[in-house]
Amino acid sequence: MKADFDSPKVKSTIIRLALPMIAAQFVNLLYSIVDRIFIGHIPGVGPIALTSVGLCFPIIQIVAAFTNLYGFNGGSPLSSIERGKGNLKEAGLIMGNSFSLLVITGVVLTIITQCFASPLLYIFGASEKTISYAIEYLRIYSIGFTFSLIATGMNAFINSQGFSNIGMKTVLIGALLNFILDPLFIFIFGWGVKGAALATCISQCVSALWVLKFLTSSKPILKLKRDEMILEAKRVKSIVTLGTSGFIMGATNSAVQIVCNRMALLYGGDLLVGAFTIINSVREIFSTPVNGLTSATSPVMSYNYGAKRFDRVMKASNFAIMVSATFTSIFTLTILLFPQMYIRLFSSDTQMVEVTTRALRIYFSLFVFMSFQQVGQSTFVALGKAKQAIFFSLFRKIIIVVPLTIILPLFMGSDGVVAAEPISNLVGGMASYLTMRYITSKEFKRVAS
Repeated sequence: MKADFDSPKVKSTIIRLALPMIAAQFVNLLYSIVDRIFIGHIPGVGPIALTSVGLCFPIIQIVAAFTNLYGFNGGSPLSSIERGKGNLKEAGLIMGNSFSLLVITGVVLTIITQCFASPLLYIFGASEKTISYAIEYLRIYSIGFTFSLIATGMNAFINSQGFSNIGMKTVLIGALLNFILDPLFIFIFGWGVKGAALATCISQCVSALWVLKFLTSSKPILKLKRDEMILEAKRVKSIVTLGTSGFIMGATNSAVQIVCNRMALLYGGDLLVGAFTIINSVREIFSTPVNGLTSATSPVMSYNYGAKRFDRVMKASNFAIMVSATFTSIFTLTILLFPQMYIRLFSSDTQMVEVTTRALRIYFSLFVFMSFQQVGQSTFVALGKAKQAIFFSLFRKIIIVVPLTIILPLFMGSDGVVAAEPISNLVGGMASYLTMRYITSKEFKRVAS
């Protein structure tokens, strides 16, 4: 069923979009989470292998950042704004240009990773114990970068047109295939981390083909056409300008992960680096509902902003913060009370469980404030306010997290590596959200008067 962006029932529209999107993003987690679960339980080498895969996170996050740049935060909201204005031709051209950018970027990233895998991994925090497994995983995984960018980046255009059920099927197909291939390649064929990477690569390829089949069919409002894929400088600039905030969010996540890995290696060794692999995995699991909700809210806000229905824009933003803050509060409580329930999904190693338990509780202690960051950020992006979105992306990660990750361990030891995150959630989250409310309120009153 296609969502109706003209409906006055804003909450119902968001829920109709959000439920399949959240389900889709949960299923999408299987791509990486299942890899880590199986790898972490490989007999004899599980903890080291899990740590090695975690070292690949920065480059994987960079790939995801480009899907934000051209898709979720760049091309997709721009396309939705144009559809809200009734300009379907320009909306289609934006989608076609975004596709070309995704393909070109995927090829370039694959070449760079294949050529420089070893030095990159050492920069990311690899040691002599972990480098061999990490190289095996990354070189195979990178073959699928282009497929991953197409599947994820173009899926944003499927969702933004209201076809969230199709978007859910995109990730469902690939993730279920990965779930089947992972144990087959890792344990039965005995390929270890190489098997996990190959399973993910094949699954992403299948998802990409599914997306292309739908976008070239007669079903969507905007169809992917070859003549609309020709890059035009002004259009590319608009996509990149708006999408830069989402890209910075991903790219700075990568930068923070590099700093965390290196500081973790310095103050806690490979074991603490492995703990961060588990922490990031748990974070992904419980960020997914909030990401799904904000992803569903964004096209609703963009469309109604283009149509100058500002009351619906704020209804959508208010609903998003209410639901996401409630969810993250409940999740934080479960982390504080039952951390080992999550940790043992990825490792049963006694030392790994002990180190990760303490780190997990510190890391997620103020996680509720991440909701304010995400809602503030997504509202800025949905309304095309690139400068504000970019600033708050940089503010939380680069201005707060990175310096604190380096400074706090001097006084707190290994705990300091983890403590920077909750501080940034509180300060960065509230700064982003409160500024968003002030700016949008001022603009909407001005236009109304």
